[in-house]
Amino acid sequence: MFGFARKKTEMVSPGEALPGREAPIATAERHQLNGRPLTREVPEGMEAAMVGMGCFWGVERMFWPLDGVWLTMVGYAGGYTPNPTYEEVCTGRTGHNEVVRLVYDPRVTGYEALLKVFWEGHDPTQGMRQGNDMGTQYRSGIYCYGDAQKAVAEASRSAMQARLTEAGFGAITTEILPAPTFYFAEAYHQQYLAKNPAGYCGLGGTGVSCPIGLGA
Repeated sequence: MFGFARKKTEMVSPGEALPGREAPIATAERHQLNGRPLTREVPEGMEAAMVGMGCFWGVERMFWPLDGVWLTMVGYAGGYTPNPTYEEVCTGRTGHNEVVRLVYDPRVTGYEALLKVFWEGHDPTQGMRQGNDMGTQYRSGIYCYGDAQKAVAEASRSAMQARLTEAGFGAITTEILPAPTFYFAEAYHQQYLAKNPAGYCGLGGTGVSCPIGLGA
C-alpha cells in the first residue's frame, strides 16, 4: 500500500507514460447549465484561463457564480499521454493534472478575480494531493495563456504566500507554467456537480483571504 501511494504522488517520466491515442475521447457537446457548445475555441473579445486545484468536479463549480465567466469545461493537462481517459489519468502514469479551463469576458471580470477564487478555494501547500485525494492529478497549478497572465499569477503567488506564512502554513507548491494542451474529460465529468448536486467534493480552502484585487 505504501509503495503504491508513493508512486501515485511522483511524476511519471515521459518514457514511462502511457501511450494514449491519436483520436480525442468523446465528451459532452454542450454545457449542462448554459447550453453553450463545449469547445476549445475562444470567441472574439473573450480570454481563456486554466487551473488545477484538486478534483475537477468541485473546482468547476466554484467558477459558475462569477459574472463574466462564459464557459467552463473539465479535462486533463500538463502530462505526456495524448488524449488520455480518466482511468488512465488515475493510474498516475500519464502525468496529467485534473484541470478546469475557463472562457471569460475580461470586460466583466479580470484574471485577478479568477485567481482569487483559485487561491482561496483550495490549499496550495499540499503538493501532490488535495485533502484526501492523493496523486499527481490533484496538484495545484496555474497554466498561463501568455506572459501577462504569467506575471499576474506569479505576483499573486507571492502575495498569497505572505498571507499563508502569517497564518502558519508552509510553502506554496503551485506550479505556474505556460498553458499545455487541454484534453477534454469524458461527458459524465462535465458539470458533474450540476447533474449530481450531492456528489463528492473533497475541496477545502485554508481560510486565508487572497489579497490580490484588494489594493494590497
